[in-house]
This record gives sequence, structure tokens and C-alpha cells, in this order.
Amino acid sequence: MSLKSSELPPVPEQTQRVAKATFKNNNIYIKMRDTFEVFLKDEQFADLLPKRGQPALAPWRLMLVTPFQLIENLSDRQAADAVRARIDWKYALSLELEEEGFDASVLREFRKRLVEHKAEN
Repeated sequence: MSLKSSELPPVPEQTQRVAKATFKNNNIYIKMRDTFEVFLKDEQFADLLPKRGQPALAPWRLMLVTPFQLIENLSDRQAADAVRARIDWKYALSLELEEEGFDASVLREFRKRLVEHKAEN
């Protein structure tokens, strides 16, 4: 996989509208999304992925799923399901409500790359 560098996308309008109406800004993941933009950029993860090949999922998204997963004590499969199903997670990850998400194996592979490149911190 290769990294297709991009700016952090805004939260899609429909996702933003539904999330804000549902949670009234009283949700940890929505608060994190509204403040983390300064901290995570795809370029921070460029060394983890090959320069050529199929484009990778945005590393900043995978990186955010990790603490979400820890907060809720979820398995990789449960976390991948949450990306598909939860409005607050879709908001935090700047995903359309219709986004299908990714396979749980993507999370394992991403963490493996972090460890191999000593980039856990």
C-alpha cells in the first residue's frame, strides 16, 4: 500500500448535522475530532507505508480508531464494526454516514507497522 497524501478532510455535512443533533456536542469522540486536527497528519505516518502500490487507508483515521478501541475495550472486529455503525465515530473520522469502513485486519496490520517502525509513540 502507498500513502496518498491529503489534507484532513472536513466532516461531511450530513454526518456533522446528524451527529450534532444526536449528541448535542456532549460526546467524547465528537470533542476529540473538533480538537485533534492539529495533532494528526497523514505525513506523520509516511514512513510506515511503501511509496508504491495500492493507496492505503488514511493513517490518521486508523490512528484515531486505536484510542477509541481502548476507551471501549473493543476487539479489532468490534472496532471495525463501530466504524461502520456509529455516528459519533464517523464524525470523528470525517466519514460519510454511508461509509462501509474497513476490515478488522487493517487495524492489526497498522499496529504491526507502528511497532516494526518503532513509531508507537
